[in-house]
Amino acid sequence: MTRAALPQPLRPRALAPGDLVVIASLSGPLEIDQVPGLDRSVAVLERMGFRVRRAPLLEAGRHHWWSAAPPAEIAEEFNGLLRDPEVRAIIAHDGGQTVLGYLDLIDVEAITADPKPILGYSDISLLHLVLHARTGLVGFHADLATPGLGEAWQTAPAARRAELETLYSTLLTGAEAIGALPAGPSWECWRAGRAEGRLIGGVLNRIVLAQATRYALPLERFDGAVLFWDEMGGHASHVWSYLQVLRHCGILDRISGMVVGVPREIGGLGAPDASPTLPEIVLDVLGDRDIPVLGNVEFGHAGPNLPMPVGIHVGLDAQQRTLSLLEPAVRAPMVAGPAG
Repeated sequence: MTRAALPQPLRPRALAPGDLVVIASLSGPLEIDQVPGLDRSVAVLERMGFRVRRAPLLEAGRHHWWSAAPPAEIAEEFNGLLRDPEVRAIIAHDGGQTVLGYLDLIDVEAITADPKPILGYSDISLLHLVLHARTGLVGFHADLATPGLGEAWQTAPAARRAELETLYSTLLTGAEAIGALPAGPSWECWRAGRAEGRLIGGVLNRIVLAQATRYALPLERFDGAVLFWDEMGGHASHVWSYLQVLRHCGILDRISGMVVGVPREIGGLGAPDASPTLPEIVLDVLGDRDIPVLGNVEFGHAGPNLPMPVGIHVGLDAQQRTLSLLEPAVRAPMVAGPAG
């Protein structure tokens, strides 16, 4: 049986020097003690050559329960940014627990009319997955503004910060494929092999949640995909359970490879009482599915993040510990022809 061709990804227009990037509270609020980190993130983006603006809901001390504002208000501000032609990219200030509350309020027509890079991870994974499902939008699973650019980047060695700035700038402004992402010493081959396919993923629990909504990615979108995920908090048994959900959904039967981020604050991993390691959990659930698995890659909550553009074709060689972006995440701006 021949599988139908997958729809083409919807790439945003490449950014240019001086373009406006807006930092917004797409989920969690800005705490008072986060303000210095936010200021540092603005400086990083300006050093990349962009103008930076803070969205109105990004106000220190503003709260609605665990969010910056009620979901309808966040959606209203988000939709305004999507519709504003001056805004060329949106980066989430932080993650949180709010995106599920406004998935049905997003102006998807504004996205298809003028697709823009939306950057973030954690709760923002839901945006990437759902908007990719609904529009084909390439999601920029990358560092958040405050805990990422403003904090994790600041504690990295100077050479690593410079490498990340160049990588992010190239990803947003260059219409050529980046190729191999810079491998780190933590990368591990958990199962050897090679694969090529669309990069699909995010935080593991958010992948599961996304697939439980009416905006779930059709299973066909996972055909030949390279699934990436990380997880933070909870217990090792939760990771095992989430992976079992993906098995029951049929997702694990469709993917061609897997890339796992560095785990953070997960209880019961490799404890002295014979608890399993993360590789053991992954390989236990995969069973005899002979697909390559690359582990401990620097993305997700461990930070700083290597960018993982959702929907982009990648090449994976687990034994050689390489992950390559084989096509650009943005498209070149259209050049107007001579007047007739």
